[in-house]
Amino acid sequence: MHSDPTPVARKVLIAGGCGVGTTTAIGSVSEIDPLHTEATIGFDFGRVTISADFVLYLFGTPGQTRFSFVWDEMARGAMAVLVIVDTRNLETSFPAIDYCESRGMPFVIAVNAFDDAPRYSESEVRDATAVGPEVPVLFFDARDQATVRTVLATLAEHAIAAPRRAPRP
Repeated sequence: MHSDPTPVARKVLIAGGCGVGTTTAIGSVSEIDPLHTEATIGFDFGRVTISADFVLYLFGTPGQTRFSFVWDEMARGAMAVLVIVDTRNLETSFPAIDYCESRGMPFVIAVNAFDDAPRYSESEVRDATAVGPEVPVLFFDARDQATVRTVLATLAEHAIAAPRRAPRP
């Protein structure tokens, strides 16, 4: 009797400043009804199957920096972080980038294509966020399931290829 193997499940964080599109991205790609909480602290949860043998559990971090104290708990066991950037308010994503760099966590930057946001090249975004060439910089639309899936697949590939680095002193 042959049974299908259980898919490998991995946890990823979806982070960025308030209003960058974390909730929208999780909602557009989650194959379960996403869990949204706003009672005392806002975070989101969803699930997406990347392939028959690979599933991602998505944990959206709170966008307000005053809630950054919960990130350590949320990051426990996470393989990587998707940092969503809004070019209209770039500095709101700096705490998430700093968090990843200070803990040596693999991450990618995904620029959300808001309709009224200025467009920048990959090198301009890389310069503005001060990340090195080892960090993928991607462009996507958090409302579009296909582009969110592509960004998440790239995040997973990056995390597998670039294991955790030593935390920054």
